[in-house]
Amino acid sequence: MSRDILLSIRGRQRYEDQEPEVIELVTEGTMDFREGGWDISYQESALTGLEGVTTTFRVEPGKVTLSRTGRLHSQMVFQEGEVHESLYQTDFGALMLAVKPTRVYFDIVPDGGMIDLVYRIEIENTAAGEIDYHLDIRGK
Repeated sequence: MSRDILLSIRGRQRYEDQEPEVIELVTEGTMDFREGGWDISYQESALTGLEGVTTTFRVEPGKVTLSRTGRLHSQMVFQEGEVHESLYQTDFGALMLAVKPTRVYFDIVPDGGMIDLVYRIEIENTAAGEIDYHLDIRGK
């Protein structure tokens, strides 16, 4: 059963030799419980530079998977203590991406919840920076 939700998303990206970039977004989405986990999905917009992309956070015991489909395709898996590599497909080509989470925390119930992700990222085996995501999820 799908439930309409309101998402408050705060992301901070810190890259080598650059000032941190902070993105804050409030958007509508959906939340579904299936196969023992939660799917939290929303449509990206021009504000994020990812217009035409659907983002889904799959929350399961012990891990969170972020998938993007549409104009670009990517999947990142977040498990504390685990490094996950994936192909990040863009309009300009594909890059190998490694995700090294330092914090994976979530508390999801049928009425909403929150997700906290902090991770380091490597692109083509080169350290690229650190990213923090915080999502607040509320039922509408």
